[in-house]
Amino acid sequence: MQLHLTTWCEVETYLERSQGIILPIGSTEQHGPTGLIGTDAICAEEIAYGVGEATQALVAPTINVGMALHHTAFPGTISLKPSTMILVIRDYITCLARAGFNKFFFINGHGGNIATLKAAFAETYAHLADLNIPNAHIVQCQVGNWFMCHSVYKLAKELYGDQEGSHATPSEVALTQYIYPEAIKNAPLSPEVAKGHKIYSAADFQQRYPDGRMGSNPALATPKHGKQFYDLAVKELSNSYLEFLNGQ
Repeated sequence: MQLHLTTWCEVETYLERSQGIILPIGSTEQHGPTGLIGTDAICAEEIAYGVGEATQALVAPTINVGMALHHTAFPGTISLKPSTMILVIRDYITCLARAGFNKFFFINGHGGNIATLKAAFAETYAHLADLNIPNAHIVQCQVGNWFMCHSVYKLAKELYGDQEGSHATPSEVALTQYIYPEAIKNAPLSPEVAKGHKIYSAADFQQRYPDGRMGSNPALATPKHGKQFYDLAVKELSNSYLEFLNGQ
């Protein structure tokens, strides 16, 4: 059940049985020579739809732009500042909380969003209390990072070992190949790939990771692998959402 494909009447009926909602969030950023710029949002959205179907949950429109300032030296990347993203998340939750939602489960596709999301939740709790919204005291937010699911991480290590890396990974590229097989990209990849450097400015990142990859070999990705990652992530995050919804 996708929020943007419902009417307000249907949402009102939904709230009679559940006050939970799933919010996919990703990023619009470079993913190396063969990874789609929309990878993080694409993965989060598709998995969120799968979890929504499995749990009969309402899924909000995807937040496609996240905190990716360190990637902005690469053409095509779009980023919010952390301060801007905090306000975006706060405003999303505030509108939905006013309507009666109180359990907000973010399915996240980008590691760079995690710290800002947690800060946004803290600010939102205080903001809702200041507004005296009736259900402010029971509003809860949680992040489910699909790429950090135990089953997903385990499979990635089995399939790719150390070549999984930490950005433009074969696991996330495989998932986009499964979702959009018509958009599979091919490009020469150097066998030498940078890894292990700390992240500072965008210019420093591009200098240390010149092709955008971080220790990864996305040439190992296949659509078949992507289907495996999708199934594992949907199953694990569906369980996490239901546990969160039931207060466990």
